[in-house]
Amino acid sequence: MNGATPDHPGDPDRSDRPGDSGRPDRSELDDLRARLAALEAERHARQGEGTRTRHRPASALAAVLLVIGCLLAPLAVVATWAADLVGDTDRYVATVAPLASDPAVQDAAANRATDALMDRIHLPTLLSDVAPKDRPLLEKALGALGGGLENAVRGFVHDQARKVVASSAFATVWTDANRRIHASLDKALTGTGGGAVQLNDDTVTLDLAPLIDDVKKRMVDAGMTFASHIPAVHAQFTLVESQQVGKVKTYVRLLRIAGNWLPVLAVLLIAAGVLLSLRRRRALVAGCLGAAVATALLGIGLRVFRVFYLDRLPADVSPGAAGAVYDTLTRFLETAVRTVIVLGVVIALGAWLSGPGRRAGLVRGLWTDGIGAARGTADHAGLRTGPVGPFVRRHRPWFTWILVAVAVLVCLLWPYPTGWVVLGIALCLLFALAVVEFLAAEPPHRTPREGHAAHP
Repeated sequence: MNGATPDHPGDPDRSDRPGDSGRPDRSELDDLRARLAALEAERHARQGEGTRTRHRPASALAAVLLVIGCLLAPLAVVATWAADLVGDTDRYVATVAPLASDPAVQDAAANRATDALMDRIHLPTLLSDVAPKDRPLLEKALGALGGGLENAVRGFVHDQARKVVASSAFATVWTDANRRIHASLDKALTGTGGGAVQLNDDTVTLDLAPLIDDVKKRMVDAGMTFASHIPAVHAQFTLVESQQVGKVKTYVRLLRIAGNWLPVLAVLLIAAGVLLSLRRRRALVAGCLGAAVATALLGIGLRVFRVFYLDRLPADVSPGAAGAVYDTLTRFLETAVRTVIVLGVVIALGAWLSGPGRRAGLVRGLWTDGIGAARGTADHAGLRTGPVGPFVRRHRPWFTWILVAVAVLVCLLWPYPTGWVVLGIALCLLFALAVVEFLAAEPPHRTPREGHAAHP
């Protein structure tokens, strides 16, 4: 009898008695794991529900901030335009200077000056002031212009007025006059008169007295000495006429008070909404696209308002000149609209492409594969990056953020960026990021050619 017992570790029959092993079988272990997984899932569900409950007010506040920021975006554009147009003399002069060479404005100014002078010309006086021996020559000269005597004189006066408004001297006078009367424009938009620009009965007008004086001098030089006795004529040339001007001046005053603070407020509200959101990347995309859409509606409104504005002009106001003035005054506003739209779309596209979405990942994969293929081609051609490649690869995030910061800084410091400027900055940033990706790409593994294989 050996001293071995069934419970001895060395008992060879121990493995034949599964009930005595003291271990749970495989089915019991699977059940235990399933129960633990169910309890863990239930715990995560309760935590998730609690987290959603806690973050629900913050998400609602974030949505409100995003909506308010998007609604303020078009108002911010208008506020900046109003501050620049009324508060910056050089900006205003640069805005209205092209009007002096606009054909519609020149025709309207010449017609208005002609009407004002003809109202003060008495044809019997014209003939009485001419010596009897010179009357046949005068009548012959006027008759050569065609039509009756009055039409002949009107045609002569209009020709002189047209020459004045088409001359380079008129462009200089126009620019200098608008620079001097910029303060009067401020008064006009705030409801007070005075100066060359006045607001009366919802109409912004410009005094054409200097133009008429020049026409009178040309008439005297042409032999019509009676023109020197015509008193000073203050004909008003309508720049803007609408029943809404009286209301607009109130809005302009409020927007001038807001000035450049309204754009900052809009950006801060959108940024706060993004920071309070659970899905910040999605909130950034929504905020940028919302601001772009709201600003696009402003641009559409400007075009629609132009149609209604020109359709409701009085009969004595030239639609061509009024349209030219409207387009000129809103030119920089429309440029700002396009800039905000492009900027919003570019930022939203960048945020989307950097996200974890499947389509965004596909685009990034195509980008990376394309640059990797270019890097492989360059490597096979013998173009090596040397120690630059590993250095850029180690510090790739720093290079990326520095380039993005530089692009944002350039956009902010640009005096008056346009949509093309923003798009150009974005393309330059994209090219710089491609260079970084090219330098940071892993070089392809090279296999030895058969002809250069090592001999055993």
